[in-house]
Amino acid sequence: MDDVGTNFSIGFLDYFIFCGYFIVLSFIGYFSGRAKKDNSEEYFLAGRSLPWYVVGTSFIASNISSEHFIGMIAVALIYGICGGIAEWGTVFTYAFIIWFFIPFLLASKTFTIPEFLEKRFNSSMRSIFATVTIVVNITAFLASVLYGGGVILSQLFDWDLWVSIIVIGTFSGIWSVYGGLRSVAWTDFFTVIVMVAGGLLVTIFGLLHLSGDSQSIAEGFSIMLDRNQATTGVWKQAVDHNIGVFTQENHYNRLSVLQPITHQVSPWLGSIFGFLGVGIWYFVLNQFMIQRVLGAKNTYHAKMGIILAGYLKAVLPVIVVIPGLILFALNPEILLLPEEQMRLEADKGYIYLIELLIPIGLKGLLIAALFGAIQSTVNSVVNSTATVFTLDIWQRYIMPDLRQKQLVKIGMCVSVVILVIAMVMGRYIAFFGDGLFIYIATMYAFFAPPFAAVFLLGLFSKRINGTAALLTIAIGFVTGIGMKVAVSMFPATLAWLSPYNNQGFINWSICFVCCWSLSGFTPRSPADKLSADLVINWGKLDFFAESGEKWYTHVFFWWVLFLCIILGIFFYFSDATF
Repeated sequence: MDDVGTNFSIGFLDYFIFCGYFIVLSFIGYFSGRAKKDNSEEYFLAGRSLPWYVVGTSFIASNISSEHFIGMIAVALIYGICGGIAEWGTVFTYAFIIWFFIPFLLASKTFTIPEFLEKRFNSSMRSIFATVTIVVNITAFLASVLYGGGVILSQLFDWDLWVSIIVIGTFSGIWSVYGGLRSVAWTDFFTVIVMVAGGLLVTIFGLLHLSGDSQSIAEGFSIMLDRNQATTGVWKQAVDHNIGVFTQENHYNRLSVLQPITHQVSPWLGSIFGFLGVGIWYFVLNQFMIQRVLGAKNTYHAKMGIILAGYLKAVLPVIVVIPGLILFALNPEILLLPEEQMRLEADKGYIYLIELLIPIGLKGLLIAALFGAIQSTVNSVVNSTATVFTLDIWQRYIMPDLRQKQLVKIGMCVSVVILVIAMVMGRYIAFFGDGLFIYIATMYAFFAPPFAAVFLLGLFSKRINGTAALLTIAIGFVTGIGMKVAVSMFPATLAWLSPYNNQGFINWSICFVCCWSLSGFTPRSPADKLSADLVINWGKLDFFAESGEKWYTHVFFWWVLFLCIILGIFFYFSDATF
């Protein structure tokens, strides 16, 4: 796999398809963003006009990026099917978004999550969360995505990494600057179609390749599962060689979604309960994800958009996890390399599969899918970060009397500055080690738990107040740092605490208890912080309001079907004895 970049070959038809993708994308971005951008609601929230199919596809497009096509496939190659828990486990978070948060978020008529937190707690919470959002968006999202895209370009065309990152950043961020959320969301709609179609090609051709002369997808799938059980030959040798990398246990099952508590990527503790911390923060409090929900036409379109996103999440591991299992079935020798070299080779996995499996003429679609994943996330993060900075920082503290049109211009300028900073930071992501997906997930596990705990308690209970919330945020950051120091000092004793998922859940639990307890010793929130639009009134709660009139259009029907599909997948891969 060392010569992936130098030997990668593409033909005229590939260039034609790839260029055609950008032409269509530019057409959509230009015409969808032509609306007058003379007010902040139009530029930052698409005039609150997005239909459910755009909300859902844009929600997923913002989520999928280089850490999926590069990082998650690498994780699946090294660790197995458990990488899919990051996608399938969102069923719990999505249920919370649909049944609890959307009605409150849309009723509050907020532009940003920091603004919502100010309404519920105080202005300090808004400022702190806005600052953290900007920092995390640039360091954990934009920089890593640009780095992943730069790695792809440098491997494919043998470009310098700096040049690759600049090209990716420039071409990816243009529609965010030009058209705001409307351009971002509608280009995402097209991009998801390309990503799914292109991603499925690798899986289909990979299974056909495994099946040999029979050319049967079912036969290839069976062979893939058999080799990933790693009970014989070089596959068993590869797994046995890496037991210490996977977990502190003396055995390892590559075909189970839930792993021992010491597993570095999917320990059962963090996997089952992780949605309370990282999941709630990433999908609910994360501005660049929830912004398309804020831009929905109404509550029904917002709910159905998340339902569609859930179905896409169910399919996503077929595109970004199974290729990793296929690669292990084909080349288990990668896991016999020294750990650092193994991770570097694993990050080349997707490009290697494209070169090995995809005929000339279809490679252009796969490259378009990769770039689509990158540009959609870059667009979304740039737009949301500019939204938070402009409305929660600039307008409040620097120039509060700006007219609406001036706010839009500030947002455009800020978008460019954010993109440049992220390009510079993206160049140095590789120095953090452990692979792209692990780097991003570790960042989430540190920042997410305090805010998720405070938000959940504040939504469900009038007992929680702003003072307790601020103290809890401080405690959470100190706890996060303390756990990392403790693990580095006592790695053997605290092996169960080493996985970032476990750290995230433990930190969330501590913050939850602290916030509840501190609220009993601090002043009660004023009445305007406890209105029905900010705290759930359990006596008047109507789960099914604005959820559809007929059974086949009802949110509940499609949510139950989605839940059954995910539970079936969990059952099938629970212990994986085939």
